[in-house]
Amino acid sequence: MKAAGGAVFSCSLYKAAEEADHVKKEKVDPEEPAGVPERSYHELIANLNPIAQPLASKKLSKKIYKCVKKAARVKNIRRGVKEVQKFINKGEKGIVVLAGDTLPIEVYCHLPVMCEDRSLPYAYIPSKVDLGSAAGSKRPTCVILIKPHQDYQEAYDECLSEVSELPKPL
Repeated sequence: MKAAGGAVFSCSLYKAAEEADHVKKEKVDPEEPAGVPERSYHELIANLNPIAQPLASKKLSKKIYKCVKKAARVKNIRRGVKEVQKFINKGEKGIVVLAGDTLPIEVYCHLPVMCEDRSLPYAYIPSKVDLGSAAGSKRPTCVILIKPHQDYQEAYDECLSEVSELPKPL
């Protein structure tokens, strides 16, 4: 059998390659990244930026992650600095969730000011890796806008009220 480059493969090598492609893969739980040990909340807040205020508590962070997961299922989130900034400027409403461990700070330090100008609630959470995985992505995400939707309205309203009650920095 000839390959595209003109090399000749024996049938046994070709069959071995085919069999390797058909090996059953283990199902991986999307909530737990493979090979990465889970870090505690206190370990995560040790790596925060100096501007990460108001910081969500451990309990509120979990609620926000659950709300992000529900919003991502119905494709009702905006992910990334450029996209979130664009839709904040367009007047879209929702909760802005920022990752507190993003460096350099200049990447997204203008977003809290934009949120305050448009009276959008925002909160920092400790980890961009956890935020990205909650949104259904393998990549870390430094900012997400959660839009309201009927499918998860109760979780959204609960997060909205708690994020709105957080003390704003001076």
